[in-house]
Amino acid sequence: MSVKVENLEKNMAKLTIEVAAEELEKAMEKAYQRQKKSISVPGFRKGKVPRAMIEKMYGPAIFYEEAANILMQQEYPTAMQESKLDIVSQPEVDIVQLEKGKPFIFTAEVAVKPEVKLGEYKGVEVMDVDTSVVAADVNAEIDKEREANARTVTVENRGIKKGDIAVIDFEGYVDGKKFEGGSAENHTLEIGSHSFIDTFEDQLVGKKTGAEVEVNVTFPEDYHATELAGKPAMFKVKIHEIKVKELPKADDEFAQDVSEFDTLKEYKADIKKKLVEAKKNAAKRAQEDEAIQKIIDVSEMDIPEAMINYHVDDMIQGMAQNMMQQGLTLEQYLQFTGMTIEGLREQTKPEALRRIQASLVLEAIAKDAKVKVTEKQIEAELSKMAEMYHMELDKIKEMVGDAEKESIKRDLEIQGAVDLIMKNIVVKKDGEAKPKKTTKKTTKKEEKKDE
Repeated sequence: MSVKVENLEKNMAKLTIEVAAEELEKAMEKAYQRQKKSISVPGFRKGKVPRAMIEKMYGPAIFYEEAANILMQQEYPTAMQESKLDIVSQPEVDIVQLEKGKPFIFTAEVAVKPEVKLGEYKGVEVMDVDTSVVAADVNAEIDKEREANARTVTVENRGIKKGDIAVIDFEGYVDGKKFEGGSAENHTLEIGSHSFIDTFEDQLVGKKTGAEVEVNVTFPEDYHATELAGKPAMFKVKIHEIKVKELPKADDEFAQDVSEFDTLKEYKADIKKKLVEAKKNAAKRAQEDEAIQKIIDVSEMDIPEAMINYHVDDMIQGMAQNMMQQGLTLEQYLQFTGMTIEGLREQTKPEALRRIQASLVLEAIAKDAKVKVTEKQIEAELSKMAEMYHMELDKIKEMVGDAEKESIKRDLEIQGAVDLIMKNIVVKKDGEAKPKKTTKKTTKKEEKKDE
């Protein structure tokens, strides 16, 4: 195999990969072995037709597609290494020559990691973030816990109010006909939650148990079910039950029920401590993000579209995996939200670009500042992994190869760059004026006056 590299514009490159005719012959034989059971020729049993007979009847091109796939999957990883390029996208492949008895030639167009021209990364100004916790914050957390531990009680002889829970049957009609998904029995609906469209919930306010109500609404123009979008609908609703939430009283008994503390005072102190910690962590992340974005803004890098698309695909795949853990497929999510995969990709692009920029800038800072990672640091990360997976450290070391260690080292270098940035930030209080930049030359008289 031979590889020729051609550098293109905007951090793209083209690899021309040539594979010997002998390798193409081997790949065609593999293709024949895989396909022979599905090829029928009169006078032969399936799977027993000689390759020469098949090629005579259908031509050798019958095996070309699979042979090409075999060779591209086999040779491309080696070509990547031989090119010595830092490739950051999936290849866009084009077959140049595919003919029996001749070398197989294909090209792979790829994105190459861009160079970064760093701006100033020390002394970056970031806004101060308020991390104070007041009594209202603590009480809000207490109220959330009370809400989570509330019980529902049925009420009689009064109409529905905002905040009540109504148990209802409903049937939906559009143009006088029932529509799919528009009916349910004994459905629990919190009034004011806006979980139903338009003014559905508002029209139940004041109605009593046993009432049968006609509710008229209009579906939004952007409703996910296109056949209903923008259409008026009528729902026949029967109210079976009205319930209210009874929240437990915030006292020592409540604290004992929901925590390991004996008194409400102790429980509140613990909540405050956790809120302070959470706010500090959130503030740190916010300042890190602000500082990194400001460095991105003063740095230069030409990011190829193929690199962005690769990261978009990776992010969407991650989303799909997270959804699967919740019992939802990506297709279902798109259906529920009324979004297309193209729309999701466009929505994901800005965050993908930001992640790429941040990664490139931090790598460049780590290199510029000569951030060093020691074996002791790598060992500490492996120890964390061992603890996380409840495994012996030696077992983790056996499982982790050179590529994984290199990835750990890179992550530590990136963290080192972040630490360096944050060590040198200038925290600006809200309302403080930034020093103004000027190109005007000051006179000695003005300099003396300023002093």
